[in-house]
Amino acid sequence: MAPSTPTNQLPHMNFRAFIDALRADDDLVEVTREVDPDLEAGAITRKVYETNDKAPLFTNVKGAHDGLFRILGAPAGLRASSQDRYGRLARHLALPPDASMRTILDKMLSAKGQPPIEPNVVPTGPCKENKLFGDQVDLVHLPVPQLHQADGGKYLQTYGMHVVQSPDGSWTNWSIARAMVHDRNHLTGLVIQPQHIWQIHQMWKKEGRDVPWALALGVPPAAIMASSMPIPDGVSEAGYIGAMTGSAVDVVKCETNDLYVPATSEIVLEGTLSITETGPEGPFGEMHGYVFPADTHPWPKYTVNAITHRNDAILPISPAGRLTDETHTMIGPLAAAEIRQLCQDAGLPVLDVFTPFESQVTWAVLQIDTSTLQTLHTTSAAFRDQVGALIFGDKRGYTIHRVVLVGPDIDIYDFKDVIWAFCTRCRPAADETFFEDVAGFPLVPYMSHGSGPATKGGKVVSDALLPVEYTSGADWQAADFKHSYPQAVQDRVNANWTAMGFSAAP
Repeated sequence: MAPSTPTNQLPHMNFRAFIDALRADDDLVEVTREVDPDLEAGAITRKVYETNDKAPLFTNVKGAHDGLFRILGAPAGLRASSQDRYGRLARHLALPPDASMRTILDKMLSAKGQPPIEPNVVPTGPCKENKLFGDQVDLVHLPVPQLHQADGGKYLQTYGMHVVQSPDGSWTNWSIARAMVHDRNHLTGLVIQPQHIWQIHQMWKKEGRDVPWALALGVPPAAIMASSMPIPDGVSEAGYIGAMTGSAVDVVKCETNDLYVPATSEIVLEGTLSITETGPEGPFGEMHGYVFPADTHPWPKYTVNAITHRNDAILPISPAGRLTDETHTMIGPLAAAEIRQLCQDAGLPVLDVFTPFESQVTWAVLQIDTSTLQTLHTTSAAFRDQVGALIFGDKRGYTIHRVVLVGPDIDIYDFKDVIWAFCTRCRPAADETFFEDVAGFPLVPYMSHGSGPATKGGKVVSDALLPVEYTSGADWQAADFKHSYPQAVQDRVNANWTAMGFSAAP
């Protein structure tokens, strides 16, 4: 019997093995000609997102030197085939490439209620193959990409994870937040309330000390998934990943502080996150599809004291924008998974939740068990109030601005179904409840560039359940092929479809 592959060499626990899995899936294009990190790599990756093409691995990046670095674009983009549309996400989690979105989100929730499996500390790892300190650190001379022409700078951090820890050491947070090169040894990046990196930043501020910090790029794919998920305050992602995968993440101590990072990381930056110093950050093409050239704001500085990296390292990038990139395939669905858990823990009759990509993941669609709903003897207005207060009052609903309630007849993963229900069953205003005294997500353009406060309100629950669904149940038939014809007629039509001259089903 052939020896089994060590866990830390499997695709969901090792970024290099993940790339090998994409290659084996014929889901990788290795671009060997020279590619300019100044806009060209971003342009190719953007076109990949917008056409659902294969992930590009740029092996000849202009300006790369001393093993820094190759670039992988679209690490969690969609595939073109409907059979394995979410295959790249599935590979992050050791699931088969044809896994459904529901299966992926169930896997992400599988650690709930399980004891954490803490990370495994190892003496060294691939991320220690090369080490740079002090004056050897020069971010300006690395081929950091300019991802959109209107971006305010070169963004090194779009698909890595920040590592910070509470002052008492009880909570280690791994999270994604963008950061751009400021000068040779500084980054500036978003530290937005109420995100966990902001919470820990505030803890250190009270102590009067800068935050010990690391940035790990090219981490285990399961880790980057967890770092994008709004898990509850105080929960350390490393232990959650262990419980979810059944295996401890191998971690290694940083060279210049007491933090630990995944041992197989491609690139690790070490240093501090300032509690006092800021620098200009932005603009950046963001998840809702816009770049506002005047959007430069002061955000905290990260000081880089050391860089360690693998030989011939690979930088993952995510030039966010219009559909469909990692800000949609991960931030939205992972928030949906947490909202499903939140609602079910609160006893609400919620069967499933999804954030339609077509809404730029600003909507959360809740599929309601209307049979159970009827036993609650509630009203649409009361139910809207209950749902909105729960979701919009919790950090897990922070990025969501519209909640849509639908019945069990609606496939929430099919936007044609969702928009049909929304447009035909929800009467504007009468079937909606607006929430203005809740936290708003300022990255949504109508918040930061609209007519109201940038960080408050602008949220709504839209009820696409008809009144009869609260009492006796649906009293209609859908006027479509599936519901308006007996099964025998459907079978006869399907059996003779191509013989009649029609195209085979995709």
